[in-house]
Amino acid sequence: MPAHRSLEIGTGLFVLLGFAALGFLTTQLPGGKLGFVDASNGYRVTARFDNVGDLKNGAPVTMAGVKVGRVTSVAFDSTDYKAVVALSIDRQYDRIPDDSWANVETAGLLGAKYVGIDPGGSETYLADKSQIENTQSAMVIEKLVNKLFAAFAGKSGGSAKEESHKP
Repeated sequence: MPAHRSLEIGTGLFVLLGFAALGFLTTQLPGGKLGFVDASNGYRVTARFDNVGDLKNGAPVTMAGVKVGRVTSVAFDSTDYKAVVALSIDRQYDRIPDDSWANVETAGLLGAKYVGIDPGGSETYLADKSQIENTQSAMVIEKLVNKLFAAFAGKSGGSAKEESHKP
């Protein structure tokens, strides 16, 4: 009986530890109130992407790992079939070169998306209602895995066909 009791206690502690880890991971998601950049105190910039993954309103905008703004909206433009992302950049970051790159990046274990800005070298800077021309879309893991499996299946399927046709 004592061995059975210790197994139950060990299982219970393991489950509790799992819930504690899950609770911790949910606090690590971007978009929380900590470090929030006030959208009303910023200037608005837009960027167009082929694919934004699951980028959401409120996601952070960063440069060199520092939060400089927030995503204020994600919309679809049906004329050029692209996602239009509106960013609010805090006014204190008013010297971002206008030839900078905006990238949809993935953060953490849970894969939350955010916008990372890599600075360009221009002497002119982004201003209110300007657009970031250089963008890089989100990397969708599912598409990469599908391509990998398709290539692997094509390679193994092709070699089996070649072997069956040999005399």
